[in-house]
This record gives sequence, structure tokens and C-alpha cells, in this order.
Amino acid sequence: MARLRLTSTVLDTPEPVALAAFYRHLLGLETREEDPDWVVLADPLGGPGLSFQREEAFVRPQWPAQAGDQQMQVHLDVAVDDLVAAVEHAVAGGAVVEEFQPQETVRVLRDPHGHLFCLYLPD
Repeated sequence: MARLRLTSTVLDTPEPVALAAFYRHLLGLETREEDPDWVVLADPLGGPGLSFQREEAFVRPQWPAQAGDQQMQVHLDVAVDDLVAAVEHAVAGGAVVEEFQPQETVRVLRDPHGHLFCLYLPD
């Protein structure tokens, strides 16, 4: 069987360079490739990275979504050891905390371009 390994998740955005800057701040990732339409960030510890591609027609998802809304297709889960400090760090970089929070040990936020992500305390 062929060996398969997830190396990156790609987020569409109208501004790849700006969104990559947010995730560099949030996660401490390193830029591996950057041009106005495509940015690759890598995990310096060898884990999966994030990439960003230009999509002029990007539509922010609604959450929680109602019938007919642009649905969230994917979100990022980020484990943290201090939820309050992690939320403060994310907000300082430009994230927004969502009003609806479904769990006590999870915080749902949006990045500056509207993608949803969760900061959570692992068990």
C-alpha cells in the first residue's frame, strides 16, 4: 500500500498573505512559500502546516448555520494548555470570539477572514 501523509490544510481567502500572517502569529508557523496568491506555512516541529490560496469569491460561513446559509465546510481544532491565555493571544492577533459557545472547555473563534476555529483543552 502507498504511504499517505497529511501535510497541510488549505484555506481559501481573498487575501492569502494577510491570513497567513494571522496564523503565523497564532500558531508559530514558519513561512515556506509566499506570493500574493499562495502561501505555505510549515510547522517547525514537523506537524502538518497550513496553506492559503486566493479565492476572490470566498463567502464567510455562518455558524451556527440555518437552512440556506453558507455552511462551514471545515474548521481547525487547536489544543491549548490555558484556554483564557490562548483566547487572549488569538484576539490580540485579530480573531473574534463567537457569541455562541457550545462547550465549557472549547472556545469558538473566527480568524480575520471569517474561518471558524476552536481552541480547546484536551482531556
